[in-house]
Amino acid sequence: MNDTQTIRCLIIDDEPPAREIIRRYVQEIPTLQLMGECANAIQALTVLQQQPVDLLFLDIRLPQLNGTDFIKTLKNPPKVIFTTAFSEYALEGYELDVVDYLMKPIRFDRFLKAVNKAYPLNSSTAISKPVVTSVVEEKKNESFVYFRADRKMVKVMLDDILYIESMKDYIKVNTVQGVIITKQSISSVEAMLPEKLFVRTHRSFIVSINKIKSFTNELVEIDKTDIPIGKLFRNGVMKVFSQP
Repeated sequence: MNDTQTIRCLIIDDEPPAREIIRRYVQEIPTLQLMGECANAIQALTVLQQQPVDLLFLDIRLPQLNGTDFIKTLKNPPKVIFTTAFSEYALEGYELDVVDYLMKPIRFDRFLKAVNKAYPLNSSTAISKPVVTSVVEEKKNESFVYFRADRKMVKVMLDDILYIESMKDYIKVNTVQGVIITKQSISSVEAMLPEKLFVRTHRSFIVSINKIKSFTNELVEIDKTDIPIGKLFRNGVMKVFSQP
């Protein structure tokens, strides 16, 4: 690392939504400096040959050359944090002495823990939760996300979102103003949203906790719409309702 203040990092993932999530997380941490984004290992190799990098956020399933094989080709690799949706690679990752293994969808607190593990700094420079994250938690009406729709980025206030529905390769964002349809996976959207404000009720639905009018073990009601609670998500949903 070039000094105690800056960690130069590179994102390597073939899925644009996954890169976007990591990019957002990197931008929230002052000590991280994003050196670039790559869709495959060949692009990453070019970047590493041209400029110094301290930390890789590396997906494992990549076209042409997967992440684990890519690391093996590097003589002096940077520190590596794997980012993947496939748990079967965990053992191989640890055998390669990677810093951490993040399962998608990646939560911000888990991301932060991995970065701190890579570069444990002293108390004066330690990476901590950034101010922008506190804004999301304490002033949710002032927080927002962007969705790509109609060839532009559309700003959506978190407090305006009712629920989000998956439609195969697309998602439908239902808000108090109307509906936005964008090409994105529901898992990538889930990782973008703060856990204190939203909960996944079903493999096809994410709902705003504050907009829930009523619920049973099988469904929640939002804006006169009944949204199912899937068996795999029921415990998590009920945990939200049991919180004081």
